[in-house]
Amino acid sequence: MPFKAIGDVVGGYLQGKSAEKAARTQADAQLKAAQLAAEEARFRPVGITTRFGQSNFQTGPDGRVSGAGYTLDPALRAYQDRFMGLAGGGLSQAEMAQQQFAPLQQGAQGLFGLGQQYLAQSPQQAAQQYMAGQQELLAPSRERQMAQLQNQLFQTGRGGLAVGATGARPSGAGGLGAASPELEAYYNAIAQQDAQLAAGAQQAGMDQARFGAGLLGTGGNLLTQGYAGQAAALGPYEAYLNQMKQLEALGQDPLNLGSALGGRIANPQGGQFLQQGGNAAAQSNFAANAYNPFATALTQASQNPAFQRGLGNLFSPYTNAQTAINQYGAENVYGYGGGGTVPLSYSGEI
Repeated sequence: MPFKAIGDVVGGYLQGKSAEKAARTQADAQLKAAQLAAEEARFRPVGITTRFGQSNFQTGPDGRVSGAGYTLDPALRAYQDRFMGLAGGGLSQAEMAQQQFAPLQQGAQGLFGLGQQYLAQSPQQAAQQYMAGQQELLAPSRERQMAQLQNQLFQTGRGGLAVGATGARPSGAGGLGAASPELEAYYNAIAQQDAQLAAGAQQAGMDQARFGAGLLGTGGNLLTQGYAGQAAALGPYEAYLNQMKQLEALGQDPLNLGSALGGRIANPQGGQFLQQGGNAAAQSNFAANAYNPFATALTQASQNPAFQRGLGNLFSPYTNAQTAINQYGAENVYGYGGGGTVPLSYSGEI
């Protein structure tokens, strides 16, 4: 093997061992820096005691927080128990609300049905029904008036008198029939009365539609009031429950304060700077630890021609002997068979 190659191999091996050792040293230094940084940034809760309670933190053998809690002041606990009893009564009251507000629901259902009956007719149908009803009421009085008028005309001898007839209308409709002045006044009064009834009938039809819609709206309001009453029935229970929550929050304050204070004591930024500094120092030491002066000198010497010649002169007798063995070992010039011992002697200094 050439002496330069030998020097390169040996030098590279030594340099590699130095680099391996330096890498381990750097990894250990970085791990140590990370451990120090984690310790610096570790959460450290602080026990707090107030008038309303006391915080409780448990830590394990490694110093880490394994549990947290708080103890409520006995007086607050007693208040909570009293509110708990009231809350039970409030909940029972809320359970009875559905039965208590059932009449409102029943009334709403009745109004719904009645409103639907009124809305079953259109305003025109309702107007016709109103007109027919009013005429039914007026019919007896009109008949009496007619009888009285005819009796009066008969007694005065003017029963057959008929005047005031008119011809057909341009549209083809029939004109007015002839009648006595009394009868004409009677029928004109009835016509005016029927015209007023027709106007009232139209208004009555619209009023009936509005009335039916109002019944539905009133029923909806009753139903809403029933549901609102049931929901409001939970008010006492919720009020007592909120009071218990507020008392619990007062007792929980020490735990929150201790946790907040522990978070302030922890120094994550300082831990980060500490880790960065440790990593930088480890990186700086890596180059120094990886440098092997002996390996470097050996590698550089193997590349020196003078060193190679001196090293070649030092090992030339061995090289010549090896060459002769390789040349005459299988079959030597003295007739010995293959595999025999070659009577070759050498003397010299190495």
